[in-house]
Amino acid sequence: MLEDFADKAVQLALNRGAQYCDVRAEMTKSNGFLLENGQIEHFSSKSENGLGIRILADGAWGFYSISNPKSMDELKEGVISAIKSAFHYAQTKKQKVKLAETRAYVDTVDYTVIEKPTIEEMTKLAFECDKIIRARKRINKSSIHMHHDELHKYFVNSEGAKITQNNDDTIVNLSATANESGLSETVSATEGGRGGMETITGKDNVLKKSDSISEKADKLIDARPAKEEKTTVVMNPDFVALLAHEILGHPSEADRVLGKEMAWAGGAWWSGHLGTKIGSTELNVIDDPLIQSSLGWYKYDDEGVMASRKSLVKDGVLVGHMQSRETASLFDTMPNSAMRATGYSFMPLIRMACTCIGPGNWNPDELIKDVKSGYLICDMKVPSIDMMRYNWSISCQYAQKIENGECKELLRDVIVMGNAPDFFNSIDARGKDFTVRPIINCGKGDPMQIMRMGNGGPHIRGVATVKSVGT
Repeated sequence: MLEDFADKAVQLALNRGAQYCDVRAEMTKSNGFLLENGQIEHFSSKSENGLGIRILADGAWGFYSISNPKSMDELKEGVISAIKSAFHYAQTKKQKVKLAETRAYVDTVDYTVIEKPTIEEMTKLAFECDKIIRARKRINKSSIHMHHDELHKYFVNSEGAKITQNNDDTIVNLSATANESGLSETVSATEGGRGGMETITGKDNVLKKSDSISEKADKLIDARPAKEEKTTVVMNPDFVALLAHEILGHPSEADRVLGKEMAWAGGAWWSGHLGTKIGSTELNVIDDPLIQSSLGWYKYDDEGVMASRKSLVKDGVLVGHMQSRETASLFDTMPNSAMRATGYSFMPLIRMACTCIGPGNWNPDELIKDVKSGYLICDMKVPSIDMMRYNWSISCQYAQKIENGECKELLRDVIVMGNAPDFFNSIDARGKDFTVRPIINCGKGDPMQIMRMGNGGPHIRGVATVKSVGT
């Protein structure tokens, strides 16, 4: 029924004078819970369905969403409202929207799910995680938030595309807090991906991760802060994931490059610098929606464009951006499957899928052995980035001092700071390893849209300023 409404909405829009229309019909189901200190705080269960109707008329966009549509009258009202909005905005729009051409696909995609999660299996696993986390005496808080989401999405447009995609996401947020003598340290981790229980019980096993975060939180109580210095840093893949997200992924979104996001989300310092060297030859950056099991895995974006791997930076040269059909027309290039919306009630935006720094040819331990004095920076925490994605500071969950090629004492409350071009040019080595981490809370747009994606890379080595909070 929902798909029928979507098909009819397209025809209604064309009959009313739209030059283009696409509709996303979506049905979602979500089940999850929060477990804290051995007690279930709450269960959550939600299901939702609706239509997102996007219309292009007289060179301007109009949009209308309908939750749980029930009648043709309701559908007609939504289409007419979207068309009226488009014609209204067209009156003052200086530059009319043009869409780059793309093929219209007819396809059905079912993403791999090896083991469908049940609430019983998830709660059993969560209690095991909680027991492991709280096994150490100084741990005074354990938190496990676990949920499984199912999404059915049907995309249809006035050019003949009809695409159905069905996927599951399984996600766990773990945290361990240690406390002693008024000092608290928290270490957390997010695990999971596009798929079922296998995404949290496979190689990134949440039981092992539970033990790891518990151990680190406990040890950080005895760690000291770092002194401030500009020095060599070796960053592990989890930290690199957030770095890639904030200072490589976001400024590669073409709407930011064009300044269209400046009012609420910022721009990009390298606007107008395509073809320019912005980093060392060790810097290679991609965005790839085809990395299976990543939260950014998809075959088609929310404009019906087939997913493709995008090269953003090659050997230190800025070579590409993430494009929608609209921005691709402005850049005189091809759309490259970068448009996504949080749900049917939002217009799609240009969003990274899985932005990563590419691997190199060093063994990770060699990166450390080659350092006389520096720091090993581990696991993402909190970013602070300026509007142009130029100056940045990102805190890590823990660090270790490197002396004469060996990792020494553990350090707490560490922040890494730099500016984009200086840091990019300082990168002199990348590991052979490559890890994609789940990102579940990326915000963009007005109204705000929270999106899931993957980010990652190998161990990398460069130069940045290191300090601890309060030093």
